[in-house]
Amino acid sequence: MTGNWHRDDRETMEYDVLIVGAGPAGLSAAIHLKQLAAKENKELSVCIIEKGAEVGTHLLSGAVLEPRAFEELFPNWVEMGAPLITKAQKDKFLFLTNSMAIPLPNPPTMHNKGNYIISLGELARWMAGQAENLGVEIYPGFAGAELLIDETGCVRGVATGDQGISKKGERTDAFTQGVELVARQTIFAEGCRGSLTKQLFEKYKLRDGVDPQTYGLGIKEIWEIAPENFELGSITHTIGWPMDTMTYGGSWMYHYGKNLVSIGFVVGLDYQNPYLSPYEEFQRFKHHPAISKVLKGGKRIAYGARAINEGGFQSIPKLTFPGGMLIGDAAGFLNVPKIKGNHTAMKSGMVAAKAIFEHFNKSYDSNEVSGYTSMIKQSWIWKELELVRNIRPAFHFGLFFGMLYAAFDTFIMKGKAPWTFHNHADHSSLKKADECSKISYPKPDGVLSFDRLTSVSLTGTNHAEDQPSHLQLKNPALAIDVNYALYASPETRYCPAGVYEIVKDASDKPALQINAQNCIHCKTCDIKDPMQNINWVTPEGGGGPNYGAM
Repeated sequence: MTGNWHRDDRETMEYDVLIVGAGPAGLSAAIHLKQLAAKENKELSVCIIEKGAEVGTHLLSGAVLEPRAFEELFPNWVEMGAPLITKAQKDKFLFLTNSMAIPLPNPPTMHNKGNYIISLGELARWMAGQAENLGVEIYPGFAGAELLIDETGCVRGVATGDQGISKKGERTDAFTQGVELVARQTIFAEGCRGSLTKQLFEKYKLRDGVDPQTYGLGIKEIWEIAPENFELGSITHTIGWPMDTMTYGGSWMYHYGKNLVSIGFVVGLDYQNPYLSPYEEFQRFKHHPAISKVLKGGKRIAYGARAINEGGFQSIPKLTFPGGMLIGDAAGFLNVPKIKGNHTAMKSGMVAAKAIFEHFNKSYDSNEVSGYTSMIKQSWIWKELELVRNIRPAFHFGLFFGMLYAAFDTFIMKGKAPWTFHNHADHSSLKKADECSKISYPKPDGVLSFDRLTSVSLTGTNHAEDQPSHLQLKNPALAIDVNYALYASPETRYCPAGVYEIVKDASDKPALQINAQNCIHCKTCDIKDPMQNINWVTPEGGGGPNYGAM
């Protein structure tokens, strides 16, 4: 190996394929690579690094799994004991006012017959076991912190972050040097708004010519409810209250396991009012009569939040570059009208595996696996996303137009309209505070609704206290001169973990305090900051939430 990308003071580990991220996409890629190699009796070294302390600890999803890709990967999954247990039984779709729940016809994209209500973290741990049985090396607690790019512009792998660096940037007694993981191909499966993926977009101009990615913030709780309120396999989605008609949002409630309910709310991050708090909207939502009757007498046992991709087909970037490729949520393959992305993430990982395997077998001179893009376009992922491309952006014109257009596009045009609506960057949609009305949220009652710090205590979040902040301000002055002065510090409301706080000194001068130890890695601040002044980078490996069964 030659080039200035390599540092002699770091240990180097070499593989055929390196995968960054042990979510459904990355695990599917690793497993399928090993399956393909076994069929041809070939040796192929595959490694996955995962920033969470364990596989699954940073995964958060509703989640209803469409098993299409999973069944392709594991045709005999039943005999293998995969944790797909709760079958979807009944779908409900409700329009909420502040006191009523009006049943609506369930859109075809949201029919869940044949699907399963799952814990994504639990499924990922099972898949990790299958991967290791096939010889995949998995290293949790290793955060990819640096791209390794040689003098020709080819990605040669990633380096994990140093550990044991103090807030002052000095080595402590706990210092451990990062490791260079070098590979013939590196697959980036970091999920939504990955820190390395952002750098790849910029370095290789992967977003040139496509719409900006747009996002939603999903906030989730798990409740153990009273048996008389439990309906195994029941699936409910809502739109309407508490969102205003110009703000995209909706909820889910899934009954699974033994008296467990996954309940959550998604707010589109293109909202306009800086006084809006997605967290407070979710807490208020649980007091609706149709929701509170289900939770009554129950106990909240888990909480979490994460950003999700909502851009869809027109926001898919260029997928390959010299030395690597993007899969899963890193590429933006989530199907918003279907409210599902795990099936497309898994399939993209399998397609990537096949493309890489064929590329290695044919010994191309190029380091770029360009065949991956054409294979994605020939797969069912591409057609599925293309057919629903206009539904989410139709809601830019308001709730009622979006609902009417979604029906028209689905039933009349069958997704084949000769036009394509476009997306806009979420941070650009925020209005100034003096153009908006303040929103008064009710105080949490400690029964159905809770304050943010109480919620964060359920996430198992942990960061080494004496480490550099992984939430960086590109220009610290903007936090007060712009965000505070013009937008009333929206970061203090859009963060679902109480990370950002305005404090004042004795002379009443404001300052932004960043409580990075509270961060649950949702990435909302990186997305929604109006000046794009907040940069989320990886903290020490193993830090962050511990979602367990979420």
